Amino acid sequence: MAYEIDEQKKIGLGLIGFGFFFTFLGVILFFDRGLLALANLFCLAGVAILLGWRSTLQLFTNRSNYKGTLSFLLGLFFIFFRWPVVGIILEIYGCIMLFGGFWPSMKVFLFQIPILGWIFQYPVMFLDQMRRIFS
Repeated sequence: MAYEIDEQKKIGLGLIGFGFFFTFLGVILFFDRGLLALANLFCLAGVAILLGWRSTLQLFTNRSNYKGTLSFLLGLFFIFFRWPVVGIILEIYGCIMLFGGFWPSMKVFLFQIPILGWIFQYPVMFLDQMRRIFS
């Protein structure tokens, strides 16, 4: 495997997974504020453990990431102060702006997972084949 995952990174990925789970659960349960706040705490702790404290601080304070950081923190503020729908929208935009540079690496990692990799690769292969046929 191209990526080595030590115990600390496994914990970080687990916390991020719990964050996604609680976000999903909070949205399903009509934007429950408590679950969404808990999901944010899990995600932030998971990113901090996965990347390291210094890298996380550099990610959020980098000059090119100010728009994403401000949007994410404003979304967190809205979730804590009873506007969860607006908060989730702002947080999704902030995450896309902050972690947009990680998508190619994440795609390579997801394609290497034994069963899930094939499921993720199949639509990409299908679209590529359709592009070849119709061009």
